[in-house]
Amino acid sequence: MAHDPALGHGSTEDWAWSVALAAAEVAEACALSGHSQSFAVGEAGLRSVSDSDRDAVITWRPHDGWAARLPDHHPGRPLFDLYLPVCSATKAHPVTVGHLGQSLDGFIATHTGDSQFVTGPENLKHMHRMRALCDAIIVGAGTVAADDPQLTTRHVVGSNPTRVIIDPTRRLSEHYRVFSDDAVETIVVYGRSLVQPDERTFGRATILALDDHDGTVDAAAILALLRARECHRIFVEGGGVTVSMFLEANLLDRLQMAIAPIIIGDGRPAIRLQQPPAALGDCHRPRYRVFRMGGDILFDCDLRATANDPSSSLPDGSILARVI
Repeated sequence: MAHDPALGHGSTEDWAWSVALAAAEVAEACALSGHSQSFAVGEAGLRSVSDSDRDAVITWRPHDGWAARLPDHHPGRPLFDLYLPVCSATKAHPVTVGHLGQSLDGFIATHTGDSQFVTGPENLKHMHRMRALCDAIIVGAGTVAADDPQLTTRHVVGSNPTRVIIDPTRRLSEHYRVFSDDAVETIVVYGRSLVQPDERTFGRATILALDDHDGTVDAAAILALLRARECHRIFVEGGGVTVSMFLEANLLDRLQMAIAPIIIGDGRPAIRLQQPPAALGDCHRPRYRVFRMGGDILFDCDLRATANDPSSSLPDGSILARVI
């Protein structure tokens, strides 16, 4: 199956990424239709075709979302496999994805906060793609303080998501770029006890005041407010404290862990739970897929499914396979 350059001019990777973006755009309409639909690539984007059409590249299935129709050997298939589960999110079935890049020994930064870059350029591009697929991106104050990120999609084709900064103790000043640029709407979350009744903005960001306790805010309340703003795909990009907060509250549908071939020795940890299980048998073993990104390995974990599912096994039933 040759790809049509009408979407994503240039490489097969560009083509596959354009199809993924288009799939995300039409997911809600497909869900509302209530029936299966297959799509091929046309001059103006995706075009509806019969399920038996040999040009079909993706199929929408009620209750399951998008499925790739490309053969396994097609160079665009890995990109479809990675992103179509996120593209499948709808109002009725929203998706929240957490992501962290860590060293072999489980750290996301040194003790000084230096984290640029634990993972390589391929994983950076992946994060920009996740931003482009999502309606909102969430990071904690520590990430902003350490990296002064722009949180935009400047490395890929796609729209910028709403930026949400969780800063319950108001530790950040206005000089950070997320508060001073006009790239996209920014929301900053403060503890209500630190917000004056007439305060509405901080720099160019809109203030969202939430009930606070011991310097934290309720992650579920943040998600509820974003859902009310029609944010059906939410990307919790970091850092470790923020992703751990959403994970422990059982608010993540997927967790992506990029592991880089670097040893830090000690520093800022990745996942840390306040109340971890005491026994290994009580620990969560989610279903996962593994993707290579340059020198990094990405574990894409489906937190709503368990590792006992048949899809966790290797296709040929073997116990060993080399991925790189």
